[in-house]
Amino acid sequence: MKVPEELSYTKEHEWVRATNDEATIGITDFAQSQLGDIIFLELPEIGDKVVAGEPFGEIEAVKTVSELYSPVNGVVTSINENLEDSPDNINLDSYGEGWILKVEFEDSLESYELLDNKAYESLIG
Repeated sequence: MKVPEELSYTKEHEWVRATNDEATIGITDFAQSQLGDIIFLELPEIGDKVVAGEPFGEIEAVKTVSELYSPVNGVVTSINENLEDSPDNINLDSYGEGWILKVEFEDSLESYELLDNKAYESLIG
């Protein structure tokens, strides 16, 4: 499983890449492999508020439906619209073309309960 060093992770298997005050959020390679073929996402609207540790949407795969949890507090600034027609981009490239949304986040990234790549690797064993 790929676990890029430059990202932060949640215990619920989301990743976050922060640049200035914007966070790009997706699910990890481990999560997509456990879900199987992803067929649909239910996501918030641009302008919606998300809360760290709270669900912001759902991801539906052939095997199951799972909630998506926000790693940060903030306001949704962008949704990956390509996932509407090609949700399998998450399976193909979970850390690149498969990003899910962008959030203008509050506070510093260090103030959230996030894992570094080593801690996340330990979590998934």
